Amino acid sequence: MAQPKYVMNLDRLTMIPESERERLKPITEKFAFRVNDYYLSLIDWNDPDDPIRRLVIPNEGELMEYGRWDASDEEANYVVPGCQHKYGTTALLIVSEVCGAYCRYCFRKRLFRNDVKEAVSNVDPGIEYIAANPSINNVLLTGGDSLILGTPKLRSIIERLREIDHVKIIRLGSKMPVFNPMRIYEDEALLELIKQYSTPEKRIYVMAHINHPREITPEAKRGFQALHEAGAIVVNQTPIIRGINDDADVLAELLDQLSWAGVTPYYFFINRPVAGNRDFVVSLQRAYQLVEQAKAKTSGLGKRVRLSMSHSSGKIEILAIENGKAYLKYHQSREGNYGQFMILDCPPEASWFDDLPGSEKYWQKEVEEQESEAIEAV
Repeated sequence: MAQPKYVMNLDRLTMIPESERERLKPITEKFAFRVNDYYLSLIDWNDPDDPIRRLVIPNEGELMEYGRWDASDEEANYVVPGCQHKYGTTALLIVSEVCGAYCRYCFRKRLFRNDVKEAVSNVDPGIEYIAANPSINNVLLTGGDSLILGTPKLRSIIERLREIDHVKIIRLGSKMPVFNPMRIYEDEALLELIKQYSTPEKRIYVMAHINHPREITPEAKRGFQALHEAGAIVVNQTPIIRGINDDADVLAELLDQLSWAGVTPYYFFINRPVAGNRDFVVSLQRAYQLVEQAKAKTSGLGKRVRLSMSHSSGKIEILAIENGKAYLKYHQSREGNYGQFMILDCPPEASWFDDLPGSEKYWQKEVEEQESEAIEAV
């Protein structure tokens, strides 16, 4: 199977001037860097603001003091090593600490630090926990990127999950459908695995991370089609990211192209306040306006997408932001407050639930937040 060549050293990117590469090296000392030649080929190197470039090439803004390593307090959701159980019916297995690319806005940048070991090679404790909890009917394999795993390793995990009768859905969180689509359509063993275990009764979903319509290339569409033919259901989620897709026409085109390719638009997310992400922040008000403008340009299929925040307390859907007020609802809740409706003041600069006056009435911090995390040395 032909695979793209990976690049993990900025000096190999000769299309970037040497002086700029030198300025970027301190960022790669703090945050991991990885990309491949296929994805690099999508970049217009004559455009310094190219969105694909901005997705994977380090930028100096990453060293600004901002955010926390674990902005959604995922640490509080671990029930055994490598397994999170935040919502009643869903468990997460952190199966990889490697991605095809390290997106610069990533909310799990902490996983790629040498001193962090949340991903596990031995998934036994997690699978045993899932087997012992019949309320869990769907499991997300994530990380890192689940499809960075070799197919034999992936098969061993999926086979064991399929032995658990109450696990109906297996989700594969991955950017590989657009970062390295060849990994999908040229791997017959992967497609056979999906075909075997994605059935009318128990489906496999691929949770794609497609941020910009330019990622939807002919190769990506071939990958989508291969997944569809194997029986997988493909959905997409992306944050609204400043300098990458914070444009109503871009978002509308993304919704259209996803729908045309048979990929369900699932979530638009508010970018989490993670260390290094200051340059990618879009205010809640602007994100809402952009999404509504985009939805006005697309069909009902594109309008299925929800705008949400993956907050420590749950997934909070943004229903509307009008006249300085945010109208919100718990779409998922750590404490079981599903459907809780909230009306809160929304200052123009607010970019996260915690920024809304009065939000503290609706949740309690599970983990003591340490604001200094954002600037600690790696």
